[in-house]
Amino acid sequence: MTENTADTKEDVQYANLSAFQRDILLVLQRLEGSEEDSYGLAIKRHLEDRYDSEVNHGRLYPNLDELIELSLVERGQIDKRTNRYTLTDAGRELLRSHGAEVTELFK
Repeated sequence: MTENTADTKEDVQYANLSAFQRDILLVLQRLEGSEEDSYGLAIKRHLEDRYDSEVNHGRLYPNLDELIELSLVERGQIDKRTNRYTLTDAGRELLRSHGAEVTELFK
């Protein structure tokens, strides 16, 4: 992440995120609409299903941390050992905006 964190947060564009970070946002949106809690291992499992390969912790958690720094995801606690990750309003809006762009292409 750059030193200009304050400026970056306001200017986050969907295209500036890595494909992996975009997929994390999509997984979080899906988990919000399900009965399953959005803790790290659940996110990891859904990403592994998506990629049909293993996602290691050294890749997942730094990307979650960056999405938190960008104010697209927030971290809460389920219990003392387990964090819950959820989309912020900005994260949801970023997905909605991108979805609207894609939908417009197919009209």
